[in-house]
Amino acid sequence: MMTGYSGVESSSSQLQEDYGVRGRWYMSRKEIEENSPSRRDGIDFKKETYLRKSYCTFLQDLGMRLKVPQVTIATAIIFCHRFFLRQSHAMNDRRIIATVCMFLAGKVEETPRPLKDVILVSYEIIHKKDQSAAQRIKLKEIYEQQKELILLGERVVLATLGFDLNVHHPYKPLVEAIKKFKVAQNALAQVAWNFVNDGYDRQKIATSLYQLLKQKIVHYSIPI
Repeated sequence: MMTGYSGVESSSSQLQEDYGVRGRWYMSRKEIEENSPSRRDGIDFKKETYLRKSYCTFLQDLGMRLKVPQVTIATAIIFCHRFFLRQSHAMNDRRIIATVCMFLAGKVEETPRPLKDVILVSYEIIHKKDQSAAQRIKLKEIYEQQKELILLGERVVLATLGFDLNVHHPYKPLVEAIKKFKVAQNALAQVAWNFVNDGYDRQKIATSLYQLLKQKIVHYSIPI
């Protein structure tokens, strides 16, 4: 369960005052590794890294089961990363926050999925070791509890993000580079695509890949 969610309405204005409507999403390594909200709550860097990887895996699984495009999954991951730049893992259930981010990402990327579907699939993944979970979430009382939690979480996520839902993905410049250098059928294109999905560091990765292609690494033919 998520904790620390009392006074959601009053905290929204404070969060917007602290971060502005359009927040600052570029932070130094020191800010991320040493001064994160989780660190201040006693969660060390190794543990927080594990938690971040965990919700990325969760979102990839959730997105695939909901059959949303990869860009929607990527947007949900970015929303989650941004949230935990400002909120502590000690005070928020990462899987609930991730579920909220997937629901929001679907709307932002115009690939929405019904809230009920998101809740059902998410609950089954969270409780995948419990064979009765799929049936339990269909009980009205359990479903309504989960629905209330997600809707409450949505308000907290939106307030934390300062309602800034703009995300610039590396996919577009990567596709442009692949087309420009005519390597769509080259294994390098697939390697580049996998690199973006696995590493996922927004625009910086795509820019680096573009530079690699520009340096004519494409001249080395890799058998498919």
